[in-house]
Amino acid sequence: MEERIGYVHSLESFGSVDGPGVRYVIFLTGCAMRCQFCHNPDTWDRNSGTPYTAGALLEKACRYRSYWGSKGGITVSGGEPLLQIDFLLELFQKAKKMGIHTTLDTSGNPFTREEPFFSKWQELMQYTDLLLLDIKHIDEEGHKILTGKTNQNILDMARLLSDMEKPVWIRHVLVPERNDTDEYLHRLADFIHSLKNVERVEVLPYHTLGVFKWEQLGIPYPLEGIEPPTPERVKNAEEILDSAKKTEL
Repeated sequence: MEERIGYVHSLESFGSVDGPGVRYVIFLTGCAMRCQFCHNPDTWDRNSGTPYTAGALLEKACRYRSYWGSKGGITVSGGEPLLQIDFLLELFQKAKKMGIHTTLDTSGNPFTREEPFFSKWQELMQYTDLLLLDIKHIDEEGHKILTGKTNQNILDMARLLSDMEKPVWIRHVLVPERNDTDEYLHRLADFIHSLKNVERVEVLPYHTLGVFKWEQLGIPYPLEGIEPPTPERVKNAEEILDSAKKTEL
């Protein structure tokens, strides 16, 4: 059977922040969300990526396998990798046959219980060891402003992962004037408390390092003039959301 083609934005050989241990990180292209703080708008267009087969990617990844130790492995990020779910399924199937730890970094935006996606997603979860789930905003209207999309299917996916007891790390980008209020943070903490599978909660301070990419692409930057959160606000968010941690790693 002919291997599926995946479209890749970039590769990172020694990732240390996208899952446990040292990871080979595969950034796929394509994303339907338009997060106002996105630092990789050059990943939005799926067709801008470099084509790879799953076998070719794993061959490249395994050159670094000796560095992974007992905790490392591969992480697939984006863009939004679930937009390439057929390729992702083949990649993770092959990885698990090779005994590789698999992590999926996703916003959850493509998730739906409609077919054929849902059956593919359920099968993908059989080959996924850990999910890094980005919850951009707990408030529905605030989420639409920040990302252009609803969060209802994302929260639905989070609840389903909890029911499945699939290990999840929650990531939350803290953005002043958007989601950095105590009300929103407490609501997010309450939601995380309702889940039984969250191993870690990470607060990622909004930054402006990707603004030049918006300029290069000729796209107006929607958070113009908004500065990164102060250390005090980051600490505040960490204190509120840390209470939602389930287990210490």
